[in-house]
Amino acid sequence: MQARERMRQVQPQVSRFYDGGTLPTAGDPGEPPDPAEEMRIVLERHAEEGVETFALTRRLAYLDRHLGELLVPATPEFRTDLTSVPALFTWLVPKTGAHLPAALLHDALVAGKDDPTSYVSTEGREVDRVEADRVFRDAMADTGTGVVRRWIVWSAVTVATILVGRPVPWTPAQQWRYRVAAGVTIAAIVHLGYSATADLFDQSWPLALDVPWMGDRSFLAEAAGGLSGAIVVPLALSLLWGRFRMAGAIAGVMLAVLLHVTLGLALIGASYLALERLARRAPAAAWALAAVVVAGALVTFVLVILR
Repeated sequence: MQARERMRQVQPQVSRFYDGGTLPTAGDPGEPPDPAEEMRIVLERHAEEGVETFALTRRLAYLDRHLGELLVPATPEFRTDLTSVPALFTWLVPKTGAHLPAALLHDALVAGKDDPTSYVSTEGREVDRVEADRVFRDAMADTGTGVVRRWIVWSAVTVATILVGRPVPWTPAQQWRYRVAAGVTIAAIVHLGYSATADLFDQSWPLALDVPWMGDRSFLAEAAGGLSGAIVVPLALSLLWGRFRMAGAIAGVMLAVLLHVTLGLALIGASYLALERLARRAPAAAWALAAVVVAGALVTFVLVILR
């Protein structure tokens, strides 16, 4: 019954977030949480070795539907990078926005690679990563985050939980089952995407497979077949994920549909970082490269017009 309850669409209740007061310090007992006061996100910026992080100078309080009151952070040492999303995907899920309170809550509920969790459950509950991901999804709903965005984000953090796997309420065998399912899904989608691209442009690339839902058709027909496959195949593979099939379906479809966009953005991002490094270490070479690019563009422009 409880499992079914948790899969329901939650009704947004922004009042579940409220002011969590302040942490006690030497000579100051701090302020207690106050459900009558709206939440206040007060961030203090830190920069350590070029990495930007933030401390919460006021605590957030969240009244979870299943765990009761959660207060974050538990100690002043807690640091967050706001919404933990790779730079490639900030166009889809920005670092801040309506989902920020939920993201800060989730950061405190899950342990980082070298950092402990930083939350207080007033009911004495222990929150594992799977439960923290569910709290994150519900909390995003309570802050007014769009349905599509919150399920995409939940799927992404669920994949991270499966791959990182600590602490999780699974046996080692279950953990490896989920990891194998995720690995098979990712590998299959990437290889089929590679093969579909070769098929679309009528190329014979090494290790590329024949994609039956594309075949030898017109460009538009093949593109439509490729798009349909990018939806149907991940949905079929998601059945391997067991109880996490919803996350597998969403993550798989997003990976398949956005594969080429992601690769394009990755190429642009890598080019930018390379140019930044070149400009910093060898300014003269950077200017020379810029001159070559501009000259090449001018020559191409003229030749295309005169052709």
